[in-house]
Amino acid sequence: MGGFAESVPERVRAAWAAVEAARDADDACALAVAQDELDDALRIAHGIGIDPDRTSGAAPQAGAPE
Repeated sequence: MGGFAESVPERVRAAWAAVEAARDADDACALAVAQDELDDALRIAHGIGIDPDRTSGAAPQAGAPE
């Protein structure tokens, strides 16, 4: 796997962590930004054939994009 493809699962993990932190802080603005980043990271992962649920260790949560 190339460097870019190897970085995608980490980007997904970081985005999930940011979403969870924003939810925990009840920060709607930060949540919107974090959710956009997560959506983008997941779109990229799917676009290059990476299953982020298998590689990220993060379980999908209710309302999370598939």
